[in-house]
Amino acid sequence: MTYDQFYLSYTGVALPLRMVSPIDQAATENRNTWFGVCVDDAGRITLIHKRVYGELELSHRYEYDEAGRLSLAEIVNVDNEGRRLSFDTAGRVLQEVEFDVES
Repeated sequence: MTYDQFYLSYTGVALPLRMVSPIDQAATENRNTWFGVCVDDAGRITLIHKRVYGELELSHRYEYDEAGRLSLAEIVNVDNEGRRLSFDTAGRVLQEVEFDVES
């Protein structure tokens, strides 16, 4: 997987997560835990992977509407249990669906 940005952590609980403490890709080799992030052409986060000892532990995938507002978030944990959240234009959750990711 190729990432656009790398971070040590995030802050807050609102989605999309706000990433903090940027690092260079080379610094990931000396870290047990780090976050790899992909962004779209507008600079919005579209994917976050939390890597722990090289393994994927957490994944967030985001989609945005035409106005740039978050419209969908998919969160998958280390046990491959996922949540899919759909948002209205005011940022309120319209629907939340749990799912299992097939290996």
